[in-house]
Amino acid sequence: MRIGILGLQGSVIEHTIMLERLEDVEPIQVKTRDDLDVIDGLILPGGESTTIGRLITDYNLKDKIIERARAGMPIWGTCAGMILLAKHIINDDKVHLGLMDIYVRRNAYGSQLDSFKTTLLIPAVAEYPIPLVFIRAPYVEKADGGTEILAELDDKIIAVRQGNLLATSFHPELTDDLSFHRYFADMVAKSTI
Repeated sequence: MRIGILGLQGSVIEHTIMLERLEDVEPIQVKTRDDLDVIDGLILPGGESTTIGRLITDYNLKDKIIERARAGMPIWGTCAGMILLAKHIINDDKVHLGLMDIYVRRNAYGSQLDSFKTTLLIPAVAEYPIPLVFIRAPYVEKADGGTEILAELDDKIIAVRQGNLLATSFHPELTDDLSFHRYFADMVAKSTI
């Protein structure tokens, strides 16, 4: 199974390393439209959402990503990737891919100095508390359209799933725990693409 990582900016290498640890998964860095044709799932990594959003357009990837998502390809957005997937960004006028029925607040936890780590039990993903890393993280203020809330922290929504789309406020790729990468790989394996 081939899982792509959007390779334009952000924590691309970190996701690649995590996927390499999973059996039956071949990570592929996605930089062209042709790359999107050979993958079974796509990760939109953490980074700078405005920059990644601009590069998606500049590299002529936006329409193809939207097309593949609507055809059922699983896509997972971490941190900036959550912002890219959202149909609504509360404190920004710019919507990027607009695929998930979520209202996201950018930099909701503050600046880089306000970054933090914690652990949380997320039953849909793992049977044990998993480490979470938040860096200039967004969170979901409201989820519509049958979006499933997977996790909340201090009454803030930090992980959601809507069909073939997954979004997390935090960075699983910056921990040693494979739970979320396994969860996404399972989504990809079960997809009908």
